[in-house]
Amino acid sequence: MFKIMTTRHNNLKAIRPETSLGTLSENMSSDERFQNETLRPIIKFQEDLFIEVLKNYIAKHKNVFYGLSLPKKIAYVENAIQKDMKFRNSVKGMIIGQFTVEEYLRYIENSSALNKRMMNITKEQLLNNIQLFDTPLADVI
Repeated sequence: MFKIMTTRHNNLKAIRPETSLGTLSENMSSDERFQNETLRPIIKFQEDLFIEVLKNYIAKHKNVFYGLSLPKKIAYVENAIQKDMKFRNSVKGMIIGQFTVEEYLRYIENSSALNKRMMNITKEQLLNNIQLFDTPLADVI
């Protein structure tokens, strides 16, 4: 059992990209440290998947997103992440599923605050890629 856990731990850590966002310092809170050491690399790793997940979400909601102004598109993404519990929990699961056992044990100590951090980072990532959502998939093909 220990060998399996170690292999999973090492494999998960090995596939995470380096991220220049969020530096580490001695005087940061444990939540901020977790955000920068764990959440940011995982969310960066999952970026392509989150883009496709949002495209699917938009399609399932009748592509109304594509007819919106930029400010309303931003509000649409924020609403999906913050208020649509099914979507939010799906995204959260994609992140938590990339945790090592040790990270999960740290996460459950303060999951409420860490959930806010992970959703904010994911929202910012999607908003930074909002230009990828300019055209519905059907129009591209």
